[in-house]
Amino acid sequence: MNRTKQMYEEDREYLDCVEDILEHPVFRSMDQYIQHGETTCKDHCIQVSYRAYQTCRKHGWDWRAAARGGLLHDLFLYDWHVPAKVRGHYLHGFTHPRTAAENAEKYFSVSEKEKQVILRHMWPLTLVPPATMAGMAVMWEDKVCGLLEVRAHIGRKWTDLFGRRTVF
Repeated sequence: MNRTKQMYEEDREYLDCVEDILEHPVFRSMDQYIQHGETTCKDHCIQVSYRAYQTCRKHGWDWRAAARGGLLHDLFLYDWHVPAKVRGHYLHGFTHPRTAAENAEKYFSVSEKEKQVILRHMWPLTLVPPATMAGMAVMWEDKVCGLLEVRAHIGRKWTDLFGRRTVF
């Protein structure tokens, strides 16, 4: 996250289209929820957003929808690690895109395209694939970032157990 954080903080064009989200207390509250390993939902969403934004800029796709939809794609606002019976949310992987989209509309001004990016980011787990290249970029970067976050977590656990890093 450190390199990504440094890059997005220096990218004025990116910040111009997402600053309202980054500065909002609801988005900042995502720091209290862990997404993968030790990565917070907020940091995960920033990584996905900025990577998808960069991909879309490179290819001439809708980078604004990727940046904003990517920031809001996991705005479900609960700890998904808590057992479903306790939190009242079942089948998190299938249902959180709808919850995130509803929260995004409640707290932010989102376009229909940005809403679709959020709703379809879990494909193929959810049945309907992304309809835009911005949506495909967010869906892909969500998977890549998730894998990198889990890999880093496993690597740290391995080091804690065995005192040395491996290929993890």
